[in-house]
Amino acid sequence: MKLPIAPDLAPMEAQPVGTLPTGSEWQYEPRWDGFRCLAFRDGSDIVLMSKAGKPLTRYFPEIVAALKAWSVRRVAVDGELVVPQGTSLDFNQLLQRIHPAASRIRKLSTEHPAVYVLFDLLAHGSRSLATKPLAARRTALERIAATLPHSGRICLSPATTDVAVVKHWFAAVGGGLDGVIAKRLDLPYQSGERTGMQKLKHTWTADCVVGGFRYATRSRVVGSLLLGLYNDAGKLDHVGFLSGIKRENRPALTRKLERLIKQPGFTGNAPGGPSRWSTERSGEWEPLAPRLVVEVVYDHFTGGRFRHGTSFVRWRPDKAPHQCTTAQLPRRKGSALALLG
Repeated sequence: MKLPIAPDLAPMEAQPVGTLPTGSEWQYEPRWDGFRCLAFRDGSDIVLMSKAGKPLTRYFPEIVAALKAWSVRRVAVDGELVVPQGTSLDFNQLLQRIHPAASRIRKLSTEHPAVYVLFDLLAHGSRSLATKPLAARRTALERIAATLPHSGRICLSPATTDVAVVKHWFAAVGGGLDGVIAKRLDLPYQSGERTGMQKLKHTWTADCVVGGFRYATRSRVVGSLLLGLYNDAGKLDHVGFLSGIKRENRPALTRKLERLIKQPGFTGNAPGGPSRWSTERSGEWEPLAPRLVVEVVYDHFTGGRFRHGTSFVRWRPDKAPHQCTTAQLPRRKGSALALLG
Protein backbone atom coordinates (compact mmCIF):
# COMPACT_ATOMS: atom_id res chain seq x y z
CA MET A 1 0.00 0.00 0.00
CA LYS A 2 1.15 3.54 -0.77
CA LEU A 3 -1.09 5.36 1.70
CA PRO A 4 0.55 8.06 3.86
CA ILE A 5 -0.55 6.08 6.95
CA ALA A 6 0.98 2.66 7.71
CA PRO A 7 -1.43 -0.29 8.25
CA ASP A 8 0.37 -1.18 11.51
CA LEU A 9 -0.61 2.17 13.08
CA ALA A 10 -1.72 1.79 16.71
CA PRO A 11 -5.18 3.28 17.29
CA MET A 12 -5.84 6.08 19.74
CA GLU A 13 -6.82 4.82 23.21
CA ALA A 14 -9.29 6.15 25.80
CA GLN A 15 -8.72 6.77 29.50
CA PRO A 16 -11.50 5.40 31.78
CA VAL A 17 -13.16 8.11 33.89
CA GLY A 18 -15.94 8.33 36.45
CA THR A 19 -17.50 11.47 34.95
CA LEU A 20 -17.35 12.91 31.46
CA PRO A 21 -15.41 16.15 30.92
CA THR A 22 -17.39 19.17 29.82
CA GLY A 23 -16.51 22.26 27.83
CA SER A 24 -16.44 23.56 24.29
CA GLU A 25 -13.18 21.69 23.55
CA TRP A 26 -14.86 18.27 23.80
CA GLN A 27 -16.77 16.17 21.25
CA TYR A 28 -18.84 13.20 22.37
CA GLU A 29 -19.57 9.92 20.57
CA PRO A 30 -21.29 6.65 21.48
CA ARG A 31 -18.90 3.87 22.48
CA TRP A 32 -19.91 0.91 20.33
CA ASP A 33 -19.95 -2.68 21.58
CA GLY A 34 -17.75 -4.33 18.96
CA PHE A 35 -14.23 -4.76 17.59
CA ARG A 36 -12.08 -1.67 17.14
CA CYS A 37 -10.87 -1.70 13.54
CA LEU A 38 -8.61 0.43 11.36
CA ALA A 39 -9.44 0.10 7.65
CA PHE A 40 -7.08 0.95 4.79
CA ARG A 41 -7.95 1.10 1.10
CA ASP A 42 -5.56 1.71 -1.77
CA GLY A 43 -7.46 0.97 -4.96
CA SER A 44 -8.35 -2.72 -4.91
CA ASP A 45 -6.16 -3.43 -1.86
CA ILE A 46 -8.09 -3.58 1.42
CA VAL A 47 -6.63 -4.16 4.89
CA LEU A 48 -8.60 -4.40 8.15
CA MET A 49 -6.54 -4.32 11.35
CA SER A 50 -7.58 -4.95 14.95
CA LYS A 51 -6.74 -2.79 17.95
CA ALA A 52 -3.93 -5.23 18.78
CA GLY A 53 -2.50 -5.07 15.24
CA LYS A 54 -3.97 -8.42 14.15
CA PRO A 55 -5.35 -8.78 10.60
CA LEU A 56 -9.16 -8.93 10.39
CA THR A 57 -9.57 -8.75 6.60
CA ARG A 58 -10.43 -12.42 5.95
CA TYR A 59 -13.07 -12.51 8.69
CA PHE A 60 -15.28 -9.73 7.29
CA PRO A 61 -15.71 -10.22 3.53
CA GLU A 62 -18.89 -8.12 3.46
CA ILE A 63 -17.00 -5.11 4.85
CA VAL A 64 -14.20 -5.62 2.32
CA ALA A 65 -16.83 -5.66 -0.47
CA ALA A 66 -18.44 -2.48 0.88
CA LEU A 67 -15.10 -0.67 1.02
CA LYS A 68 -14.37 -1.70 -2.57
CA ALA A 69 -17.77 -0.33 -3.62
CA TRP A 70 -16.99 3.06 -2.08
CA SER A 71 -16.12 5.76 -4.58
CA VAL A 72 -13.28 6.92 -2.30
CA ARG A 73 -10.40 4.83 -3.61
CA ARG A 74 -7.58 5.84 -1.22
CA VAL A 75 -8.51 6.19 2.44
CA ALA A 76 -7.58 5.21 6.00
CA VAL A 77 -10.31 5.29 8.63
CA ASP A 78 -10.85 4.33 12.27
CA GLY A 79 -14.05 2.71 13.45
CA GLU A 80 -15.84 -0.20 15.11
CA LEU A 81 -17.06 -3.49 13.66
CA VAL A 82 -20.46 -4.48 15.08
CA VAL A 83 -23.09 -7.12 14.29
CA PRO A 84 -26.73 -5.94 14.49
CA GLN A 85 -29.27 -8.32 15.99
CA GLY A 86 -32.83 -7.02 16.14
CA THR A 87 -32.66 -3.51 17.58
CA SER A 88 -29.37 -4.13 19.37
CA LEU A 89 -25.83 -5.39 18.74
CA ASP A 90 -24.66 -8.98 19.26
CA PHE A 91 -21.08 -9.24 20.49
CA ASN A 92 -21.23 -13.05 20.62
CA GLN A 93 -21.98 -13.20 16.89
CA LEU A 94 -18.98 -10.95 16.34
CA LEU A 95 -16.74 -13.33 18.30
CA GLN A 96 -17.82 -16.25 16.13
CA ARG A 97 -16.31 -14.53 13.09
CA ILE A 98 -12.78 -15.27 14.27
CA HIS A 99 -12.90 -18.76 12.81
CA PRO A 100 -10.33 -20.74 10.81
CA ALA A 101 -12.84 -22.10 8.26
CA ALA A 102 -13.53 -19.83 5.28
CA SER A 103 -16.86 -21.59 4.67
CA ARG A 104 -17.99 -20.74 8.21
CA ILE A 105 -17.00 -17.10 7.78
CA ARG A 106 -18.91 -16.85 4.48
CA LYS A 107 -22.01 -18.36 6.08
CA LEU A 108 -21.95 -15.97 9.04
CA SER A 109 -21.22 -12.95 6.82
CA THR A 110 -24.47 -13.72 4.98
CA GLU A 111 -26.65 -14.72 7.92
CA HIS A 112 -25.33 -12.11 10.38
CA PRO A 113 -23.56 -9.41 8.36
CA ALA A 114 -21.41 -6.88 10.17
CA VAL A 115 -21.55 -3.09 10.01
CA TYR A 116 -18.47 -0.88 10.09
CA VAL A 117 -19.16 2.30 12.09
CA LEU A 118 -16.74 5.11 11.14
CA PHE A 119 -15.63 7.76 13.62
CA ASP A 120 -12.27 9.08 12.44
CA LEU A 121 -10.41 9.83 9.20
CA LEU A 122 -6.63 9.34 9.12
CA ALA A 123 -5.84 9.73 5.43
CA HIS A 124 -7.65 10.66 2.22
CA GLY A 125 -6.07 10.41 -1.19
CA SER A 126 -2.38 11.22 -0.83
CA ARG A 127 -2.87 13.38 2.29
CA SER A 128 -2.38 12.30 5.89
CA LEU A 129 -4.91 13.90 8.24
CA ALA A 130 -3.52 12.36 11.43
CA THR A 131 -1.71 15.58 12.36
CA LYS A 132 -4.85 17.70 11.93
CA PRO A 133 -7.11 18.47 14.92
CA LEU A 134 -10.17 16.27 15.40
CA ALA A 135 -12.49 19.12 14.38
CA ALA A 136 -10.91 19.17 10.90
CA ARG A 137 -10.80 15.37 10.64
CA ARG A 138 -14.47 15.09 11.57
CA THR A 139 -15.50 17.68 8.97
CA ALA A 140 -13.55 15.81 6.28
CA LEU A 141 -15.01 12.47 7.42
CA GLU A 142 -18.58 13.77 7.20
CA ARG A 143 -17.87 15.06 3.69
CA ILE A 144 -16.66 11.72 2.32
CA ALA A 145 -19.24 9.73 4.34
CA ALA A 146 -21.91 11.35 2.18
CA THR A 147 -20.61 9.17 -0.67
CA LEU A 148 -20.78 5.85 1.21
CA PRO A 149 -22.46 2.98 -0.69
CA HIS A 150 -26.13 2.33 0.11
CA SER A 151 -25.58 -1.26 1.27
CA GLY A 152 -25.67 -0.19 4.93
CA ARG A 153 -22.48 -2.11 5.67
CA ILE A 154 -20.56 1.12 6.41
CA CYS A 155 -22.04 4.09 8.26
CA LEU A 156 -20.99 7.22 10.14
CA SER A 157 -21.09 7.29 13.94
CA PRO A 158 -22.98 10.29 15.36
CA ALA A 159 -21.03 12.96 17.23
CA THR A 160 -22.14 15.94 19.29
CA THR A 161 -20.93 18.73 21.55
CA ASP A 162 -24.34 18.86 23.31
CA VAL A 163 -24.27 17.22 26.75
CA ALA A 164 -28.07 16.77 26.67
CA VAL A 165 -27.65 14.51 23.63
CA VAL A 166 -24.95 12.58 25.49
CA LYS A 167 -27.33 11.94 28.38
CA HIS A 168 -29.82 10.47 25.90
CA TRP A 169 -27.13 8.16 24.50
CA PHE A 170 -26.08 7.07 27.97
CA ALA A 171 -29.69 6.19 28.78
CA ALA A 172 -29.60 3.84 25.79
CA VAL A 173 -26.55 1.94 27.04
CA GLY A 174 -27.41 -1.74 27.11
CA GLY A 175 -28.90 -1.81 23.63
CA GLY A 176 -25.51 -2.33 22.08
CA LEU A 177 -23.63 0.70 23.35
CA ASP A 178 -20.65 0.31 25.63
CA GLY A 179 -20.81 3.83 27.05
CA VAL A 180 -19.79 7.29 25.84
CA ILE A 181 -16.46 8.59 24.49
CA ALA A 182 -15.19 12.17 24.88
CA LYS A 183 -12.52 13.44 22.46
CA ARG A 184 -10.58 16.71 22.38
CA LEU A 185 -11.50 18.66 19.26
CA ASP A 186 -8.20 20.54 19.20
CA LEU A 187 -5.81 17.56 19.24
CA PRO A 188 -4.29 15.48 16.42
CA TYR A 189 -4.75 11.71 16.17
CA GLN A 190 -2.52 10.44 18.98
CA SER A 191 -1.58 6.92 17.98
CA GLY A 192 -1.39 4.59 21.00
CA GLU A 193 -1.98 7.45 23.48
CA ARG A 194 -4.81 8.06 25.97
CA THR A 195 -4.42 11.79 26.61
CA GLY A 196 -7.00 13.03 24.10
CA MET A 197 -9.81 10.51 24.71
CA GLN A 198 -11.86 9.60 27.78
CA LYS A 199 -14.50 6.90 28.18
CA LEU A 200 -17.39 6.56 30.59
CA LYS A 201 -19.06 3.16 30.99
CA HIS A 202 -22.11 2.04 32.91
CA THR A 203 -21.43 -0.33 35.79
CA TRP A 204 -23.81 -2.44 37.86
CA THR A 205 -23.59 -4.74 40.87
CA ALA A 206 -24.87 -8.29 41.25
CA ASP A 207 -25.01 -10.81 44.09
CA CYS A 208 -23.58 -14.12 42.85
CA VAL A 209 -23.20 -17.63 44.24
CA VAL A 210 -19.64 -18.93 44.33
CA GLY A 211 -20.14 -22.24 42.51
CA GLY A 212 -16.47 -23.15 42.20
CA PHE A 213 -12.93 -21.86 42.16
CA ARG A 214 -9.61 -22.29 40.40
CA TYR A 215 -6.21 -22.52 42.03
CA ALA A 216 -3.64 -19.95 41.00
CA THR A 217 -1.06 -21.10 38.44
CA ARG A 218 1.66 -23.26 40.05
CA SER A 219 0.09 -22.72 43.46
CA ARG A 220 -2.36 -24.26 45.92
CA VAL A 221 -4.02 -20.99 46.88
CA VAL A 222 -7.17 -19.70 45.20
CA GLY A 223 -6.63 -17.76 41.99
CA SER A 224 -10.23 -16.98 40.95
CA LEU A 225 -13.79 -17.54 42.04
CA LEU A 226 -16.34 -18.95 39.59
CA LEU A 227 -19.61 -17.06 39.80
CA GLY A 228 -23.12 -18.40 39.33
CA LEU A 229 -26.70 -17.15 39.03
CA TYR A 230 -29.88 -19.24 39.20
CA ASN A 231 -31.84 -19.29 35.93
CA ASP A 232 -35.63 -19.39 35.50
CA ALA A 233 -35.55 -23.20 35.80
CA GLY A 234 -33.81 -23.00 39.17
CA LYS A 235 -30.48 -24.26 37.83
CA LEU A 236 -27.20 -22.59 38.79
CA ASP A 237 -25.45 -21.27 35.66
CA HIS A 238 -21.80 -20.30 35.51
CA VAL A 239 -21.78 -16.62 34.50
CA GLY A 240 -18.22 -15.38 35.03
CA PHE A 241 -15.28 -15.06 37.39
CA LEU A 242 -13.69 -12.88 40.05
CA SER A 243 -9.90 -12.84 40.22
CA GLY A 244 -8.99 -9.63 42.06
CA ILE A 245 -8.43 -11.34 45.43
CA LYS A 246 -5.92 -9.66 47.73
CA ARG A 247 -2.79 -11.73 48.20
CA GLU A 248 -2.96 -11.59 52.01
CA ASN A 249 -6.55 -12.92 51.98
CA ARG A 250 -5.91 -15.91 49.72
CA PRO A 251 -4.61 -18.53 52.22
CA ALA A 252 -7.57 -18.15 54.60
CA LEU A 253 -10.06 -18.01 51.73
CA THR A 254 -8.51 -21.14 50.19
CA ARG A 255 -9.02 -23.08 53.42
CA LYS A 256 -12.63 -21.90 53.59
CA LEU A 257 -13.29 -22.91 49.99
CA GLU A 258 -11.65 -26.31 50.31
CA ARG A 259 -14.04 -27.19 53.18
CA LEU A 260 -16.94 -26.55 50.76
CA ILE A 261 -15.70 -28.64 47.80
CA LYS A 262 -18.61 -30.73 46.62
CA GLN A 263 -19.99 -31.90 43.27
CA PRO A 264 -21.54 -30.71 41.02
CA GLY A 265 -20.98 -27.01 41.77
CA PHE A 266 -23.03 -25.74 38.83
CA THR A 267 -26.30 -27.52 37.99
CA GLY A 268 -26.95 -25.56 34.78
CA ASN A 269 -24.28 -24.26 32.42
CA ALA A 270 -20.89 -25.22 33.87
CA PRO A 271 -17.39 -23.91 33.14
CA GLY A 272 -16.07 -25.51 29.98
CA GLY A 273 -12.67 -26.97 29.29
CA PRO A 274 -9.78 -25.01 27.85
CA SER A 275 -10.38 -23.14 24.63
CA ARG A 276 -7.93 -22.44 21.83
CA TRP A 277 -7.29 -19.07 23.49
CA SER A 278 -6.48 -20.48 26.92
CA THR A 279 -4.02 -22.81 28.58
CA GLU A 280 -4.71 -26.42 29.53
CA ARG A 281 -4.53 -25.40 33.19
CA SER A 282 -7.42 -22.93 32.80
CA GLY A 283 -9.92 -25.77 32.29
CA GLU A 284 -9.35 -27.16 35.79
CA TRP A 285 -11.71 -26.08 38.57
CA GLU A 286 -13.08 -27.22 41.92
CA PRO A 287 -16.88 -27.43 42.44
CA LEU A 288 -18.40 -25.99 45.62
CA ALA A 289 -21.58 -26.44 47.59
CA PRO A 290 -23.73 -23.32 46.98
CA ARG A 291 -23.14 -21.59 50.33
CA LEU A 292 -21.16 -18.43 49.65
CA VAL A 293 -22.57 -15.23 48.13
CA VAL A 294 -20.42 -12.37 46.91
CA GLU A 295 -21.39 -8.95 45.54
CA VAL A 296 -19.46 -7.89 42.44
CA VAL A 297 -19.28 -4.94 40.07
CA TYR A 298 -19.57 -5.64 36.32
CA ASP A 299 -19.95 -3.66 33.11
CA HIS A 300 -21.46 -6.11 30.61
CA PHE A 301 -23.72 -9.13 30.80
CA THR A 302 -24.29 -10.69 27.37
CA GLY A 303 -24.81 -14.22 26.13
CA GLY A 304 -25.46 -15.45 29.67
CA ARG A 305 -22.09 -14.25 31.01
CA PHE A 306 -20.26 -11.28 32.42
CA ARG A 307 -18.21 -10.15 29.43
CA HIS A 308 -15.14 -9.18 31.45
CA GLY A 309 -13.82 -10.05 34.87
CA THR A 310 -15.74 -8.59 37.79
CA SER A 311 -14.57 -6.55 40.81
CA PHE A 312 -15.12 -7.50 44.43
CA VAL A 313 -17.49 -5.36 46.53
CA ARG A 314 -18.21 -7.46 49.64
CA TRP A 315 -19.25 -10.85 50.92
CA ARG A 316 -23.00 -11.24 51.51
CA PRO A 317 -23.56 -13.66 54.42
CA ASP A 318 -26.98 -12.04 54.82
CA LYS A 319 -28.09 -13.13 51.33
CA ALA A 320 -29.53 -16.60 50.68
CA PRO A 321 -27.88 -18.27 47.65
CA HIS A 322 -31.26 -19.09 46.07
CA GLN A 323 -31.99 -15.36 45.92
CA CYS A 324 -29.10 -14.85 43.47
CA THR A 325 -31.03 -15.06 40.21
CA THR A 326 -30.76 -13.51 36.77
CA ALA A 327 -33.84 -11.41 37.65
CA GLN A 328 -31.54 -8.91 39.41
CA LEU A 329 -29.80 -8.01 36.14
CA PRO A 330 -30.95 -4.73 34.51
CA ARG A 331 -33.23 -4.98 31.48
CA ARG A 332 -32.48 -2.02 29.23
CA LYS A 333 -34.73 -1.10 26.32
CA GLY A 334 -32.43 1.32 24.53
CA SER A 335 -31.60 0.69 20.88
CA ALA A 336 -28.07 1.35 19.69
CA LEU A 337 -29.15 1.01 16.06
CA ALA A 338 -31.54 3.95 16.46
CA LEU A 339 -28.47 6.19 16.80
CA LEU A 340 -27.34 5.09 13.34
CA GLY A 341 -30.64 6.13 11.79
